[in-house]
Amino acid sequence: MKSFYLAIGLCACACVAGAQTRKSLMDTSLLEPVEVKAVRASDKAPIAKTNLTKEEIQQKNIGQDLPFILNQTPSVVVNSDAGTGIGYTNIRLRGSDASRINVTLNGIPYNDAESQGTFFVDLPDIASSANSIQVQRGVGTSSNGAGAFGGSINISTNDVVTKKSIEFNNSIGSYDSYKNSLLFNSGIFAKHLSFTGRLSNISSNGYIDRAFSRLHSFYTSLAYIGAKSSYRINIFSGKEKTYQAWNGIDEATLQTDRRYNSAGTEKPGTPYSNETDNYLQTHYQFFYNHQFNASWKMNAALFLTRGKGYYEQYKSQAALSKYGLPYYIMGTDTTFKTDLIRRLWLDNYFYGGIFSLQYQHQNTQIIIGAGANKYDGKHYGNIIWAQAQYAVPNNYRYYYNPAHKEDYSAYTKWTQQLTGKWQTYADLQVRAIQYSIDGFKDNPTVSIQKNYFFFNPKAGITYSNNNLQAYLSYGRSSHEPNRDDFEAGATQQPKPETLNDFETGIEKKNGKYNWGVNLYYMLYKNQLVLTGKINDVGAYTRTNIDNSYRAGIEIQAGHKITKWLSASGNLSLSENKIKNYTAFIDDYDNGGQQTKFYSHPDISFSPAVVGAGTISIVPVKNAGIYVIGKYVSRQYLDNTSSKSSSLSPYYVQDIKLTYTLAGHTIKDALFFIQVNNIFSKKYEPNGYSYNYISGGQLVYDNYYFPMAPINFMAGINIRL
Repeated sequence: MKSFYLAIGLCACACVAGAQTRKSLMDTSLLEPVEVKAVRASDKAPIAKTNLTKEEIQQKNIGQDLPFILNQTPSVVVNSDAGTGIGYTNIRLRGSDASRINVTLNGIPYNDAESQGTFFVDLPDIASSANSIQVQRGVGTSSNGAGAFGGSINISTNDVVTKKSIEFNNSIGSYDSYKNSLLFNSGIFAKHLSFTGRLSNISSNGYIDRAFSRLHSFYTSLAYIGAKSSYRINIFSGKEKTYQAWNGIDEATLQTDRRYNSAGTEKPGTPYSNETDNYLQTHYQFFYNHQFNASWKMNAALFLTRGKGYYEQYKSQAALSKYGLPYYIMGTDTTFKTDLIRRLWLDNYFYGGIFSLQYQHQNTQIIIGAGANKYDGKHYGNIIWAQAQYAVPNNYRYYYNPAHKEDYSAYTKWTQQLTGKWQTYADLQVRAIQYSIDGFKDNPTVSIQKNYFFFNPKAGITYSNNNLQAYLSYGRSSHEPNRDDFEAGATQQPKPETLNDFETGIEKKNGKYNWGVNLYYMLYKNQLVLTGKINDVGAYTRTNIDNSYRAGIEIQAGHKITKWLSASGNLSLSENKIKNYTAFIDDYDNGGQQTKFYSHPDISFSPAVVGAGTISIVPVKNAGIYVIGKYVSRQYLDNTSSKSSSLSPYYVQDIKLTYTLAGHTIKDALFFIQVNNIFSKKYEPNGYSYNYISGGQLVYDNYYFPMAPINFMAGINIRL
């Protein structure tokens, strides 16, 4: 693999060295990715959104995963299993987790087809290859992939870079964290060709004990840009090995050892050294864009995402019967249990295509698009070692559960400029899903065959006058249950979720300041939440609740106060409620479960206040000081609004210093140091809770994922 990376790097450098900057006869409109335009919201679209340019992404990219780069955008809350922002990280948008956030890479769906989550750990340093990112809040314009219930993240890497360059980005920080990446852009050579590549290596030992991350990735893209057509092939891959830190820390241990990690401790003596998650994911993308004339464009894309990996665990005194094995009898001795090491595998293919036809003439824009994809996944587990080897066959496979999912969608978007100030927007999408599951690890006899058909309309109107813009919109989104929801059993099958989203906003921009206000009301039907109810197989699963809602206001502002001082920030205030909620609580005193009714409790992990702000100071030429703050109010770990089962509010302050040197051979060299959590705030942005009745009392068993105290990342980025 190292020789392969080296070969790519040498070829790329040769392309860069030999490339000549030419003014070709190509249509420059083809430099804009047509496939991204089909799924993104335009500047005047009645959608709450934040656009990040390549420069803004680079300024925030110090080596942490993508969620932390988006941490300053409105209504976003992020967390990290390892406590450093490297490895397994998570993002919530308007209180919705990653399984309800639609993510696309160049218009191609990225969400996992079964869990519907997004695992950015499988795409290390993808931010270094991103040309732009659009974060939409609410239903938005999501056209391909899972329905958006909290928002959408649209990542583009397909912009054509017309100037040749080589970049070396290096950073080092606390907990033996470091990042090294090499980026190369050929510019336009041979009149029509462009090549982009990247190699990245990220490593960290993590704040949490043993929570190391070893992340490697590459990105390559070759494009041909003609007068009316363009072709592009992207091949990129990420490989991760992370020590598990997803158990969290119980409340009592948190008070004495915030770095404690229970993973691997089932092994007698020292913790098991290879209690790790291992995954390799490779993406193949092919794009064809064509401009028929001044009014008509089209794009088509084919893709394949190949993923394979496992997580490894040491299990102490595991019952043979749980693994489908008989008791082992030798003479008068019978073996019922054994220590063992198991690997739980996921082996999958996700492939398909997207298409759009775009019409633009005078005041009318129409986009007609479609997408189709298929997921073929295999879930299986192997025992690779057992203390009682005589009782377990060599490399024994104790479950095998294939799954298949097909997703078809089509949409039409129509934008009409009615007058110089008024513009309407309409978006009609249909989506059909076929999903089959042949058993589960803990419930092998349950087979699922489900078909869904969703109709998702969206409409809005925008008023623009000088630098002022106001809008009003409605959007509907539908969401199928994920894989775990179906394990409930034959009598408790989940229903799909539905969201009706109403939004209105106003914003103003000029050279020195900008501000915006957005109000939203998101009404859910049959939202799936954890209630504590035990399903047919004795597991806790999500249950549909009839009615719930999110209502809030998002305020953004920025002001260039002087030539050397500017400030920007955002504040989100919201109410997130379930209208009627029944909790199921295990009763250890009498057996079974008790129920408790709650009227209008808060939805879990939905803080009422989220704020972010940055003060930027330019003390001297080419230098910058950035004071960065983030506030998140109380989050509840369940849906009972109990303070005993919640995450405390927190405010975290970071500071970043930069200085840029410019030269002739070296175009520029950026030096930076960022100190995170400068006041060493003890805080936990994520956790979970298990409640039960014991001794006549309601007991809250809470677990937390703490973040690191004061820590730093420093680096130098060199561009040739």
